[in-house]
Amino acid sequence: MGWLRNLAVVLVVSGVSCQDDDDELSQEKKLCQDKSAGELFRLKAGKDACRDVIQCTAAGLQAIRCPPGLAFDLEKQTCDWKWAVKNCDKLTREKKVKPLLVTDEPLCQQENWLACGDGNCIERGLFCNGVKDCNDGSDENACDIETDPNRAPACDKSICKLPDCFCSEDGSEVPGDLCPENDRCERVPQMVMITFDDAINNNNIDLYKEIFNKQRRNPNGCDIKATFFVSHKYTNYSAVEDMHRLGHEIAAHSITHNDNETFWTDATVEDWAKEMAGSRLIIDKFANINDNSVVGLRAPYLRVGGNHQFTMMEEQSFLYDSSITAPLKNPPLWPYTMYFRMPHRCHGNLQNCPTRSHAVWE
Repeated sequence: MGWLRNLAVVLVVSGVSCQDDDDELSQEKKLCQDKSAGELFRLKAGKDACRDVIQCTAAGLQAIRCPPGLAFDLEKQTCDWKWAVKNCDKLTREKKVKPLLVTDEPLCQQENWLACGDGNCIERGLFCNGVKDCNDGSDENACDIETDPNRAPACDKSICKLPDCFCSEDGSEVPGDLCPENDRCERVPQMVMITFDDAINNNNIDLYKEIFNKQRRNPNGCDIKATFFVSHKYTNYSAVEDMHRLGHEIAAHSITHNDNETFWTDATVEDWAKEMAGSRLIIDKFANINDNSVVGLRAPYLRVGGNHQFTMMEEQSFLYDSSITAPLKNPPLWPYTMYFRMPHRCHGNLQNCPTRSHAVWE
């Protein structure tokens, strides 16, 4: 970390003279002028310096070092296992050209056309569709819930009504008008969801029998039930059939459970269909669950597949997803439909949350 000590010397000793102060500010200004707020970057490239990064703050430059065994991933902006970091040879993350979506004067004469970063115009519908239609690729570089030109609209309760649709501004509004304006909320029942991921087999079936022993009951006297998001590998489908017979819900969790997390982030509509609709077909065939009750899914590693995943869900008639994580809050969030904008931010490093309107529950 010698380069870091040298930097510290430059920053500390520079108080000796006004000329040194000017040089220091000039050097720091050059380092930070093209960096976004909070962006971490390197002063030295190479595997030996891959743990060390710098951040521009109001108080000056701040040095950060990843723990032993880890390296800093510039694209993810977080520490990761050394073998997983592929950009140790770079000083900063890739700078992406942004489209010219907000300008003083319209740049495009045609209605519903928008400007790329180079000023050329393309149709609005081509933005954020997974294909680079602008010459500079800028149409795919501003695609989060805040910037996607084709993003889902804000919640409109006048047209979003139960049982087919539910939304609220912050996600905490209780359905059914049980708690209007946070009044008489004691009428709201406590809702506890029990879910399990991955294979059902001899390694865990005894545990499930112990948990669901017909002694744990809901206030109405019915036994508690769970949802099992089943992946194909190592699954005993006779055990899956037995859990379904006992009244538990079975849902899809993929065929391969691909270990590469970015696969799920970047997967195409076809990839998602093969994994999830294919998993449902296998459950139908080998677990004999052919009552059309497999209507939900959860992405492996909770790695959301963005608009591609939710487009597949509409096409394949899945009713709900259980992959998107949300920040902890009190009161907690209620399920919502994706017709309208998500009531919380996309939570997690490099998560690919859907931005467009989809006929799916979350």
